[in-house]
Amino acid sequence: MKGFDPATSFGREAAATYDDYPRGDEAETVDFLAEIAGAGPALEFAIGTGRIALPLAARGVRVEGIELSEDMIERLRAKPGGDAIDVTAGDMSTIELPGHYPVVYLVFNTIFNLLTQDDQVRCFENAARHLTDDGAFVIEAGVPEAWTTPPHYVRPEIVGKDSVTLDVCSYDRSTQIFEENHVELSAAGIRLGPIVCRLCSPGELDLMARIAGLRLADRWGGWQGEPFTATSERHISVYRRRASDES
Repeated sequence: MKGFDPATSFGREAAATYDDYPRGDEAETVDFLAEIAGAGPALEFAIGTGRIALPLAARGVRVEGIELSEDMIERLRAKPGGDAIDVTAGDMSTIELPGHYPVVYLVFNTIFNLLTQDDQVRCFENAARHLTDDGAFVIEAGVPEAWTTPPHYVRPEIVGKDSVTLDVCSYDRSTQIFEENHVELSAAGIRLGPIVCRLCSPGELDLMARIAGLRLADRWGGWQGEPFTATSERHISVYRRRASDES
């Protein structure tokens, strides 16, 4: 997408409206992560505005985060309890923190925000560096086929009385790059929300994990332990260190 910069895509406007559209699965996400984290600490890659970190911290888990967008960090810190969460500004694929964590997690398809395979592998390697010996790296990501059939489309996303939001998408199979723009039409005018992702299959993520010295331990179709099947549109994958006798 010409002119798109991943480093600025979640700027002030995006941060201001990010919490206006909750997923609806925040409670079950927190339940899942709290069970793995125990007392913590937990490390969230791309912590954003604290959609998951804040309720997880409210459960008694100490949460830390890495976030590229200063505007998202500012939004997080303005929320009740936000100033108690230690957030480091920077790239989740390269920033190294001094601690080790029983769980590192990356939710809401954010692994796809890294636009090259090398950067996605580096993200796995960075997660592995931060894990305790028995720790888990948890990823939530969509199944590409659920996004790319057909490869180019315009769909109504939100239909309201005073506004309509269209989802305009194009996918390049040769590069695995998915370009998307959320186009809001209203009496106030037109507002654009562009995003570019590099989609990858669960199997490709598993290979990235192996490069980083991790292995797939569990995979679910949802946060409540739903089976992952041929019709699943997303997956929750849990990676752990390979046993010493594995190659």
